[in-house]
Amino acid sequence: MERHTPTHDNPWLALRNLTPARIALGRSGISLPTGAQLDFQFAHAQARDAVHLAFDHASLRSQLSERGRDSLLLHSAASDRDQYLQRPDLGRRLNQESVQQLRDHAQANPGGVDLAIVVADGLSALAVHRHTLPLLARFEEQAAADGWSSAPVVLVEQGRVAVADEVGELLGARMTVMLIGERPGLSSPDSLGLYFTYGPKVGLTDAYRNCISNVRLEGLSYGMAAHRLLYLMREACRRQLSGVNLKDEAEVHNLDTENSSSKSGNFLLGEE
Repeated sequence: MERHTPTHDNPWLALRNLTPARIALGRSGISLPTGAQLDFQFAHAQARDAVHLAFDHASLRSQLSERGRDSLLLHSAASDRDQYLQRPDLGRRLNQESVQQLRDHAQANPGGVDLAIVVADGLSALAVHRHTLPLLARFEEQAAADGWSSAPVVLVEQGRVAVADEVGELLGARMTVMLIGERPGLSSPDSLGLYFTYGPKVGLTDAYRNCISNVRLEGLSYGMAAHRLLYLMREACRRQLSGVNLKDEAEVHNLDTENSSSKSGNFLLGEE
């Protein structure tokens, strides 16, 4: 007699090889199979751990120093992680000690800089720990070739995206780049986001920023993220703006564009 297992495979099972999304999980009766349910709980635990993981800024500063990069350690107005999660507004501003620290640095180094790089834990310090240094290695090499001056790398504990505006304004920076841990997904607890702003100042909205998301080994590569960021910076300097009025039309080299005469660029923008 033929024996049947209690678990029924989904006919779309082959599609799981093409995406990390949770599809074609099968079923056991009217419920998920035990394996799929355990995988979901594990991914959920990883996401929660990423949100609450402490920012290891000491290790990051040490590694930056080994690469010859100075850094400044600041703190947002959120006193601890609980307050940071409950009061997003406090994560967007620096505390008074950090404000004074930046004022002192700017006074000792007058004239401003082209670029301020800000690194904040955000909602995934894990992403910052894993991807900040490899990305900076790609980006800063090309930025130096363009001749841009930069401030010491600014590390902000309990920081959100908009805190980079205050950092840039206090340092007299023409542009800021924020590297921050993104909100973890159930298959991506270590996704790093980049936020670029031209003419940073307190009070700007997200409409004045450009975002490059999902920088990680399984997502957007370090090289591609650096390439897109540099394109945005060059165009921002030329047009003196950033945000919704600055579109990412960076040329992407791949086998199709290199071996054909078709136009390159962002296919979503269409042809003019």
